[in-house]
Amino acid sequence: MNQSPQWRDGRFRNPQPLWNDTWGALSAMVRRDPNANPQAPLPVVHPTGAELAADAPSGLRATWLGHSTVYLEVDGTRILTDPVWGLRASPFGWAGPRRFHAPLIPLEEVPVPQVVAISHDHYDHLDEGTLRRLKDWDTHFVTPLGVGARLVRWGVPAARITELDWWESVQVGGLEVVLTPARHASGRGLRDKDRTLWGGFAFRGPRHRVYYSGDTGLFPGLADIGERLGPFDLAMIEAGAYNPAWPDWHLGPEQAVQAFGMVRGRVLLPIHWGLFNLAAHGWTEPVERVLAAAGPQGIAVALPRPGEGFEPGGSLPTQRWWPVLPWKTAAEVPVRARLNGQPMLPEGGLP
Repeated sequence: MNQSPQWRDGRFRNPQPLWNDTWGALSAMVRRDPNANPQAPLPVVHPTGAELAADAPSGLRATWLGHSTVYLEVDGTRILTDPVWGLRASPFGWAGPRRFHAPLIPLEEVPVPQVVAISHDHYDHLDEGTLRRLKDWDTHFVTPLGVGARLVRWGVPAARITELDWWESVQVGGLEVVLTPARHASGRGLRDKDRTLWGGFAFRGPRHRVYYSGDTGLFPGLADIGERLGPFDLAMIEAGAYNPAWPDWHLGPEQAVQAFGMVRGRVLLPIHWGLFNLAAHGWTEPVERVLAAAGPQGIAVALPRPGEGFEPGGSLPTQRWWPVLPWKTAAEVPVRARLNGQPMLPEGGLP
């Protein structure tokens, strides 16, 4: 960790510091949208282990299991991203954001993938209870620097863990797994802020490529990812949990669409929404704003129900399965990342 270019003065650092309006953030949470949580059960799909294990005719299939948990097949290799089967995204079992629906398949029925990829150690991406249940899986855990040590403490054998710095990669069978830069943060308590690295992933098979953003704000390096590792047949990009008071932590819907173009994606799967209430906006607002931004550009957006698998090279799920609720537009609540205190342009640069 000390040898990483991202490590300075005892912590990992973003090349572009995160800008925050603390008072604005507190005020937003007081004025939480009345539709921040669903008022009725969601129309979820319960995939079976046999369905997840079956070979995709095209060689590429994604099954969104909620938030940032996706079960992927890329040219015969199975990958599970940020597995969270816990009830809450919280250090406490009795408080904190509670999931909108129960896990869609029992963890014991999930076909063991060749790769479990973990983007960073925040509670909505790294769930201790889930990882303790995975510790005996015969799989390859791939994490950013420092995160693997947490897994070892929870019983995962060190021999099954590979920690990577940005741009480093590991080969798992026929799949190359690359840790990509991201603009975010880490930490699970009051004293470990940014002591582990964060990132996204590029999964590169013989025929197909998939990008997973992890959590990130908009930053120029997204274009570097597209240039060096793309184009991507599928880009799984976080679009939820955002606020103008902290625009650099997460992309938000419009910047998710911008990031999709920067990384050179072909099909966009919006993730990081629809499972946990992590911000003040309505729970359906992220997908509504993604569609409003992507539609005029003719971008192919996959909209699977939670638990529904699809193949990006085939017919995409596009039917609206969520309820029609009031939501704030980009004009009403704009989210624009900053560099050096100035709002960024869509291309990731300064005005």
